[in-house]
Amino acid sequence: MRSRDAWILSFCRLGIAGLAPKAPGTWGTALACVLAPFVFLPFSLGGRILAVILLFVLGALAATRAEILLNRKDPGEVVIDELVGVWIVLLPFEHPGIGIFAAAFVFFRFFDILKPWPVRASENWLPAGFGIMLDDVLAGCWALLCVFLLRLAGVI
Repeated sequence: MRSRDAWILSFCRLGIAGLAPKAPGTWGTALACVLAPFVFLPFSLGGRILAVILLFVLGALAATRAEILLNRKDPGEVVIDELVGVWIVLLPFEHPGIGIFAAAFVFFRFFDILKPWPVRASENWLPAGFGIMLDDVLAGCWALLCVFLLRLAGVI
């Protein structure tokens, strides 16, 4: 395997998170929550929006290549989509507390697994890696709505 392809797979897997033998998406989401305070949340809102857009595009291109390298459609070890999805949930919160992190994690995993409309349908709206990324973006939007409403209600 060429070193570029090895880097692409590592990026898609978020290092070793995607190689977890059970629930790699959950491990990818957990790692994204751990990384967020250090590499995502310190940016301004505009910087965070730009980061999510950039990671969506790079993740989609890398996931497209990963499908070819792994010879599977939407391989479970590709978890860069979980990072983008949960960072969408955290996007508007400048200094989230543990309650917001916990709610973001739980709601994102819930919607990513359950895949209510339009999450499941969106997997086929765009080709290859872009479809892989889009369904987690929409799961993140559903989760953000829930977290935002809980925050508005003063629960978290």
